Amino acid sequence: MGTKFVPVNDRLYEYLVRMRSDAEDPILAELRAETAALGEVSVCQISDEQGTFLSILTAAIAAKSVLEVGTFTGYSALCMARALPKDGRLICIDQSREWTAMAEKYWTKAGVRDRIELRLGPAIPSLQQLAPGLMFDLAFIDADKTQYDDYYELVLPHVRRNGLILFDNMLWGGRLAGEPVKEATGRAVDALNHKLARDKRVETVLLSFADGIQFCRRL
Repeated sequence: MGTKFVPVNDRLYEYLVRMRSDAEDPILAELRAETAALGEVSVCQISDEQGTFLSILTAAIAAKSVLEVGTFTGYSALCMARALPKDGRLICIDQSREWTAMAEKYWTKAGVRDRIELRLGPAIPSLQQLAPGLMFDLAFIDADKTQYDDYYELVLPHVRRNGLILFDNMLWGGRLAGEPVKEATGRAVDALNHKLARDKRVETVLLSFADGIQFCRRL
């Protein structure tokens, strides 16, 4: 039958990035530019189209309660918060006061600061401190890859039935499914991909855009 995917070169990628509803959004563009100025660490920011995807997804499932693990400079949080109703709530967990200070500046500029609760500190203790019974419609996880499985087990009980959990960077730069992976980060991502494919608690599909998103629905 042949392949069912289209290889993306730079020119095609630039085209697809332009073909999105918020491509001309000035606040998102300003945040991306300021983050890019940070240098090499700016690779931690999600791609343009991932942000739009998260915004559409948040609105499409009528999410009112969202959890983010790994906020960086706040681009993904801004996209999701904008899609929440005015009484919606997004809890962001991150341990960097410096990077999240930039995030808060743009959340305020976009008029969504009141929808976001920022919890500073290491992710695992912060997740362990979530109130019993606190449930989320959507969780987006984009933090230390070696701890992804720990995040998953801590987040899953807090996601409602039919709620969604998304993990970023699950193709690990395209280095999976080739030679045996030696790096701890790659091994952790690969192990979680295999675990999720077999896990009867969720229905999951690995999406190939950007650096790969594991898209999970809680059963």
